[in-house]
Amino acid sequence: MPKLTKRVIDAAEIQAAEYFIWDDELPGFALRVLPSGRKGYIVQYRAGRRSRRMSLGPSTVLTCEQARTRAIGIIAAARNGDDPAAERDAERKTITVKELAERFDKEHISVRVKETTAKGYRRLIERTILPALGRHRVTEVTRADIAKLHHDLRHIPYEANRCLEVISKMFSLAEMWGLRPDGSNPRKHIKKYAEEKRERFLSPAELKRVGDVLREMEDEGIELSSAIAAARLLILTGCRLGEIMTLQWEHVDLAGRALRLPDSKTGAKVVHLGQPAIDVLSGIKKIDKNPWVIVGTLPGARLTDLQPFWQRVRARAGLKDVRIHDLRHTFASTAVASGQGLPMIGKLLGHTQVQTTARYAHLAADPVRTAADAVSSQIAASLQR
Repeated sequence: MPKLTKRVIDAAEIQAAEYFIWDDELPGFALRVLPSGRKGYIVQYRAGRRSRRMSLGPSTVLTCEQARTRAIGIIAAARNGDDPAAERDAERKTITVKELAERFDKEHISVRVKETTAKGYRRLIERTILPALGRHRVTEVTRADIAKLHHDLRHIPYEANRCLEVISKMFSLAEMWGLRPDGSNPRKHIKKYAEEKRERFLSPAELKRVGDVLREMEDEGIELSSAIAAARLLILTGCRLGEIMTLQWEHVDLAGRALRLPDSKTGAKVVHLGQPAIDVLSGIKKIDKNPWVIVGTLPGARLTDLQPFWQRVRARAGLKDVRIHDLRHTFASTAVASGQGLPMIGKLLGHTQVQTTARYAHLAADPVRTAADAVSSQIAASLQR
C-alpha cells in the first residue's frame, strides 16, 4: 500500500467496481474511487466493537494533506472513546429552529396559551425569531445568536424582551424534549432592556369629561349603544378589555352583584359589582339568540374591536394619550385614594400575585402625606405664636 499523495490520487484509474487505496502511513485513511470517476477521502476506525467509516470530502475540494489532518483528528477522537460518525449522524437528524417553532406551536401555544397571548407569540415567531434563527439547527444556537437578536431590537425594548421570553420557553421545552442538553438554554444570562412602565390615571376632572362625552354620544344616537356601555363598564369595574368584550349574559349575576367569569388572564374569577355597574348592565337590552353582553352589528355576534370608538371618545374629551387599559389603572388609583388597602385592590382587580398590585403602592402614600402636611402645619403654626 502506498502513501497517499497527489500523484497517487491523480494516477488512480477508474474501474468497473468501487475500490479503495489505503494509506500505508495512517491506518484507516484511504482514497475511494467510484465507477463514475469520482474520488474521495474516507477514514475508517473502531468505536467499541463496531467498525465505522466516514467520508472526509472529494479529492477535488480537499488536498491529500488536508484530508489526512482530518483523518488524524477523527482517529484520535475514536481512541478517546468518542464516535465522530455517530455524532455526525445525530447532528444531521437535529431539527431546525423552524421545526422547533412548529412543535412549540402545536404542543404548547395551541394547548396551554390563551388566544390573545398565542397571537402575540406567533407574531413574534414569524416576524422576528424565524427570520433570524429559523435555519439554525437547535443544537447549534448559541447565546451569542440570541444576544445579537436581542441587541438588534434594542430600539423597541418591549418587543426585544418579549422575544427573549418566547425563545426561553422554546428552548426550555427543547431540553425537556431531549433536543438539547439540560441547562443549555441559550437565553440564559442575557439581561432584558429596561422598560418604561406607563401608568396613566384619569383625574376626577378628566373622568367627568369622559362621562360628558359618553352622554353626548348617547344623545346623538350615532355610536353603538353597546360600545358606550362597554366603556362605562370598563371604568366602573376595573375589568380588562377582553373580560368585558367577551362577557356573556350567563356570566352576569345581577342578584349576586357579580360577574362570574369562567376564564380570564388569571383563570376563573368573580368580579364584584358596585351599584353603578349594576345600573349599566340593567340598562343593556338583551338580544334574542345573542349570548353576548356587548353585541356587534351582525346577528348573534359580539363587538370585537373597541379601539376605534375609544379613539373618538378620547379625542372629543381632549385626552388623546389615554389608552383603554388606563381605565383599569384609574379604577385602582381611585380605590387607593378612597383608603382601600392593596390586598383589597388586588381582589377587586383579580390579581393573583402581590407584586402586580404593588405597582400602586406609591399612590397609597398620598393621603398619608396630606395628613402629615396638615398635622405638621398645625404644629408649625403653634410654634410661631
